[in-house]
Amino acid sequence: MQICFFGVRGSIAAPQLPSQIKSKISAILERLTPDDIASPENREHFLAGLPPWLFGTVGGNSPCVAVRFDKSSEVIVFDAGSGIRELGIACSKESPKPQHYHIFFSHFHWDHIAGLPFFNPAYDPSVSVDFYSPKPNLETALHGQMASPYFPVHMESMGAKKAFRTLGEPLDINGCKITWKKMNHPGDSYSYKVEEHQKKFIYATDTELSADDFLKNDENIAYFQGADLIVIDSQYTLGEAIDKYNWGHSAFSLAVDFAANWGIKHMVLFHHDPTYDDHKLFNILQSARWYTERMNIKGIKISLAMEGMELAL
Repeated sequence: MQICFFGVRGSIAAPQLPSQIKSKISAILERLTPDDIASPENREHFLAGLPPWLFGTVGGNSPCVAVRFDKSSEVIVFDAGSGIRELGIACSKESPKPQHYHIFFSHFHWDHIAGLPFFNPAYDPSVSVDFYSPKPNLETALHGQMASPYFPVHMESMGAKKAFRTLGEPLDINGCKITWKKMNHPGDSYSYKVEEHQKKFIYATDTELSADDFLKNDENIAYFQGADLIVIDSQYTLGEAIDKYNWGHSAFSLAVDFAANWGIKHMVLFHHDPTYDDHKLFNILQSARWYTERMNIKGIKISLAMEGMELAL
């Protein structure tokens, strides 16, 4: 399976400001020498040597992560933040186009549903879209955000074949087993686990990790132990997490401790704070890696969620 990132910000979409773009350009020009533009090879070498926070961007869309499978017309989608619009655009350029989308919601806060009205495949009558949540008010919640006076186009205008499914027993989709677990977040939020060919992927946004998440009980062991990849809420620094206790989000250092506790092989920092620019986010990534060294934590790869990133399992 391939894990594809289309929206990685939390709370609200946060596009790059003109001032931030100008600041990046200025910082790049300060590094430039005449030799760096003397030939196409030199230019490529110069660009390749720039720090990642300067050359590119983490992205500003709110949460949407897709799971794709080789030679499959089905797509599993986690959350429908503003990033789901980008997913729809990307899929519309494929040939053949995906024909069946399975959209799972962690919860119904605005940053996780606001992109749904702009998801183009949902208006295609040849497409099927199944919506999933452990919450029984799934259909009401999704219809509500597209009702007057909040949006001019009602959900009935989506021409795709739609189904609204309240989750109960584990699912099998395209040969993958999908399970879920309630996490600690105001109003509840659910993480999801996808298992295929002995590989385990967990999507765990919007969670404030607590002591219960570290308990070595049967439920936690079955769900978290030895995951190959986890996309996990790591919105805050430790100081910010203390100041924002009970807001429903975690510090990056606690996320590292959590991954170490469960022997998780690769963790991806996710649900980035909308006030953080690219420079701060890459500093947080570096701090997370330094933290593993200081705490002598071995065997964990740490990445920063970025729009356009794809990871294979």
